[in-house]
Amino acid sequence: MCAGKSKQKALTAKGMMAHGQRISRGLVSGSELRCTDNTGARVLRLIQAMGYKGRLRRYPSAAVGDKVTVSVRQGSPDMRKKIFQAVIVRQRRPFRRVDGVWVQFEDNAAVIITPEGEMKGSEIRGPVAREAAERWPRIASASNIIV
Repeated sequence: MCAGKSKQKALTAKGMMAHGQRISRGLVSGSELRCTDNTGARVLRLIQAMGYKGRLRRYPSAAVGDKVTVSVRQGSPDMRKKIFQAVIVRQRRPFRRVDGVWVQFEDNAAVIITPEGEMKGSEIRGPVAREAAERWPRIASASNIIV
């Protein structure tokens, strides 16, 4: 009983809450995302979904609110060709919420974070999915619109 609680606590990083419902995974490794914060990066490529346990020869995939590893494809010269961790805040693929509403955004977007779970930038442009805001409180406090 006690070991289970400590294991659950160890899985949640600083600045991150536990994951709720299962969401349709809309982004596979190699997908391009828009960077929606003010760090200087513009286009990100998804390298790996953190904590993804998959099947042989299946591409790792991620959904809204997931922590991923990304490389900066376009942006300021000091950010380009570097690898960061990010959180997905929007995805094009529709996903269903518990109340029966289907949610879909017009682009795939992510926010760059530090390994400790803090946001690297100070503001977020555009809407943020409620699932990502509930799981990452620091992203929720920096966002203007939560859908």
